[in-house]
Amino acid sequence: MKKIDMFKEYVIRLCFRCSILLIGLAAYFMVPDYFDLIVTKSLENQWELQGLSAAQVVANLSENYNIIWIYLVWGILMMSMVLQMIPDNKRITMGSRKEHEEFYAPVEGYSELEMYRYVQKQNVAAIWVLIVWLSFNAVFGALYVTGIIHTKELIMLTLFYYVADLICVVIWCPFQSFFMKNRCCVNCRIFNWGHFMMFTPMLFIRHFLSWSLFFTSLIVMLRWEITLLRHPERFWEGSNKVLRCENCKDKICRLKGPKFIQKH
Repeated sequence: MKKIDMFKEYVIRLCFRCSILLIGLAAYFMVPDYFDLIVTKSLENQWELQGLSAAQVVANLSENYNIIWIYLVWGILMMSMVLQMIPDNKRITMGSRKEHEEFYAPVEGYSELEMYRYVQKQNVAAIWVLIVWLSFNAVFGALYVTGIIHTKELIMLTLFYYVADLICVVIWCPFQSFFMKNRCCVNCRIFNWGHFMMFTPMLFIRHFLSWSLFFTSLIVMLRWEITLLRHPERFWEGSNKVLRCENCKDKICRLKGPKFIQKH
């Protein structure tokens, strides 16, 4: 199989996500009812109050609103989370695949004490990221509950996070710079938090599409955390040779460059 240029792969994904965001922006300004139609019955209820029969409502929906692409995007998002948990998926970076035993290349004679010190430091940083992220998004949740913003704003926020997730991978990551202080995405402690973070706003929308995305992302995150708890040696370059610069095959840090380099 031809070797995949991982950097190019992620740039293509970033461009695809930008296109989805642009489609969402167009829908937000041109057909704002679209978003409520996806996750609520409010528009249908309005038509029924206006005297339309059930058959007329269905006809109006099929004639004026095509939501097939919404389910297509939902399917793509769900599939991306499922594929991220499969070790044989060669189209994801080692930053995600390192949790699997197949990609653990032990370093002989590494210090377990140093490893646990590293893990403890990274855990503290991860807790701060979680606190900041949940606090930040709680503001949007409060605005939604009080009616200041609506479904369409939360969906647009999710689409923005969808793009920002790969901006963090390809261009610049604030979590790396201000909290985690890791060298690159390949040895990032919270790499598989990406879907959980992008789908956080979906928690506030009570609908199958939104909750299925959020809770599946939570499963991905919890699976990652349990693996880290049981096998911390897979996540540290001092105990896993695969995570070292000289053994890296992904090279997705071409724009960002490695940071906070540690020597062991």
